[in-house]
Amino acid sequence: MLVRLLTVYLKPYTRLLVAVVVFQLVGTIASLYLPTLNADIIDNGVAKGDTGYILQVGAVMLAVSLVQVVCSVAAVWFGARSAMGFGRDVRGGIFTQVGRFSAKEMGRFGAPTLITRTTNDVQQVQMLVLLTCTMMVAAPITAVGGVFMALKQDVGLAWIIVVSVTVLVAAIGLIISRMVPQFQRMQKRLDAVNRVLREQISGIRVVRAFVREDEERERFGVANDDLTDTAMRVGRLMAYMFPTVLLVLNVSSVAVMWFGGHRVDQGDMQVGSLTAFLSYLMQILMSIMMATFMLVLVPRASVSADRITEVLGTEPSVLPPVGPVTTTTERATVELRGATFAYPGAEDPVLRDVSMRCGPGMTTAILGGTGSGKTTLLNLIPRLFDATEGEVLVDGVDVRELDPATLHSIIGLVPQKAFLFSGTIRSNIQYGKEDATDEEVWEALRIAQADDFVSALELGLDSPVSQGGTNFSGGQRQRLAMARAIVRRPEIYLFDDSFSALDMATDARLRAALRPITLEATVIVVAQRVSSVIDADQIIVLDDGAVVGAGTHDELLESCATYQEIVASQELVEAA
Repeated sequence: MLVRLLTVYLKPYTRLLVAVVVFQLVGTIASLYLPTLNADIIDNGVAKGDTGYILQVGAVMLAVSLVQVVCSVAAVWFGARSAMGFGRDVRGGIFTQVGRFSAKEMGRFGAPTLITRTTNDVQQVQMLVLLTCTMMVAAPITAVGGVFMALKQDVGLAWIIVVSVTVLVAAIGLIISRMVPQFQRMQKRLDAVNRVLREQISGIRVVRAFVREDEERERFGVANDDLTDTAMRVGRLMAYMFPTVLLVLNVSSVAVMWFGGHRVDQGDMQVGSLTAFLSYLMQILMSIMMATFMLVLVPRASVSADRITEVLGTEPSVLPPVGPVTTTTERATVELRGATFAYPGAEDPVLRDVSMRCGPGMTTAILGGTGSGKTTLLNLIPRLFDATEGEVLVDGVDVRELDPATLHSIIGLVPQKAFLFSGTIRSNIQYGKEDATDEEVWEALRIAQADDFVSALELGLDSPVSQGGTNFSGGQRQRLAMARAIVRRPEIYLFDDSFSALDMATDARLRAALRPITLEATVIVVAQRVSSVIDADQIIVLDDGAVVGAGTHDELLESCATYQEIVASQELVEAA
């Protein structure tokens, strides 16, 4: 998965990567040439006392060093641009893909892991790309070139290189093989910490209301300790890495000096060549150390790449039609024909064989107990889910054949949980209609019964809205969410229990204000209170995902036992 991810997202940066390789090649060659020049100065300059030769070759060394520095800086610059661009593109790809997900895929992954995959996981792979461009590309060139240059100095000490490299690779390989499963656990532990932290931040009021601070602190402590323990195990394994490298490095240096000193004493090798050979051995082992350091990052980046690819490779269950319908013959109609919906792997469907029709100027209420499928039914209309059986038609066209932009322009949805975006009141209302004027915004607020508290704010429409709208009460958020849907004047209004936080008086005023603008529109309301939908043109009663009653209030009182139970229970509550 890692290779596939890198292949796809690094393709636009091929030229930059070629530049990295070229500059790293030139810089590494310059670095490998320096010990040879140094040996030449020792053997032909210092040994013979030729100061002019020392200055001449020294000037060449300075020039080669300058080339090495320039090439290294250029390689890092091009590598950084490639890595940062790669990270940006992958994050953009994940964001785009998540934007295509239906509620089914969102429920499968969950927000905490999607956030981790978009940030931490991408950062791990991005760091691998950066260090590959700055270190890994130079490592094999240095290793191969170092071996060649070392053998050119003296073949008799080649066995030291073979032994040193073999021992180093075997030791590092053993350490890395034990780190891979720990990296996999670490990313899962990080997901757990994000999940617990997100829940505690979002539900801080509930935590405090029920005095559960100690329990939540303990729950976060468990998740945090699990992550810390895993990180400690990884850290302990990584701690073995550098002492092992230094041990091999130092023992190899001693071996070169010991056996090389004997060869110099026997006249088989010159002092300058011994110095150069030692330098090349250090370069070879250091390049292997850099490569092994990269190999430490590869397992974690590989795990992150798998998690990223899982998101990118998940095909949304709601796919746009191949030949989308962009125009419709009917207007403001919604029809379900035997619609059934079941989650993958579920034993029983959430909705079963639901049929209903809503036309222009008609208000349809959907009632039922908790878990009866009311919200799921409503979500089928804007195609947040696709029915597993049957059809859902909007304006006479199956929603699976309608162009998504056309479908969503017809519908104004007010979700069960009123969500506002960080920004201002104006920007939130204009989310429903981007080019809405201030007059249109105020009119939508007036209809939603929100103009009173908005006008009372010092900044009015420019008043700030925090993330999720938490600086407003539940009722205020609901009314602002309604204004966002109203401002676009859709053909179909979908209210998913959107009046639950309103008092009876505000509820009545809002419904009265809605009536004139919905005379030619379809209104579908998911409600809990019978009193709020008693005047609906038709009421659909759901029980365990199936329609058990349909008709007006009076008709259902005579024919539907489930509706009679709902009415009786609410009358008892009101009487109490």
